[in-house]
Amino acid sequence: MRATLPIRVKKLIGSFFIIILAGVYALAAVAVASATLAQAPWYAHLAYFAFSGVLWIVPAMMIIKWMSTESA
Repeated sequence: MRATLPIRVKKLIGSFFIIILAGVYALAAVAVASATLAQAPWYAHLAYFAFSGVLWIVPAMMIIKWMSTESA
């Protein structure tokens, strides 16, 4: 028998994980950009930050999906 979490608790836990994910991901993205794009032209910066700015949505979507499912 599995222990089930109420949907409100799952949303609270998921919200904390999304906040942590956004902070850690932003720091990692900026660190990678600083290390690799220091002498790159402006369009390389634009492309990198556009791509990395959208990429964090994938793990956030998985967390949101987990938050919205009811435990069986």
